[in-house]
Amino acid sequence: MPAYMLLMIEPPTQRATRTEAQGREVYARMQRFGEGLRQQGKLLAMESLASQASAVRVSGVGGNSRVLDGPFSEAKEMVGGFFMVDCASLDEAVALARLCPAAEWATVEVRALAPCYDDSQA
Repeated sequence: MPAYMLLMIEPPTQRATRTEAQGREVYARMQRFGEGLRQQGKLLAMESLASQASAVRVSGVGGNSRVLDGPFSEAKEMVGGFFMVDCASLDEAVALARLCPAAEWATVEVRALAPCYDDSQA
């Protein structure tokens, strides 16, 4: 079966608008969603990601390695976490994304796992 990533794309400052209790409830809802996927045999992996305040970007464009510490003021979005799921089709993965609690406050991007090239056209 194909695997898909459900990426939680959220505004970088969104988490700071929640109280600790609200943040814990959101996290618990996401954990329950993941446990439901596990019980269905669809969950391959899931993780929440720390905010971009602690992130580092490494760029090697032009052979010069550059390191940039977060937060990234130009960022309008950040990846807040992911679920990797085993689905029979893109439609099934999209159906799961619609059920994801994060769809209420963020964008859930669905991406198939695949090589970064298409050798079928060689």
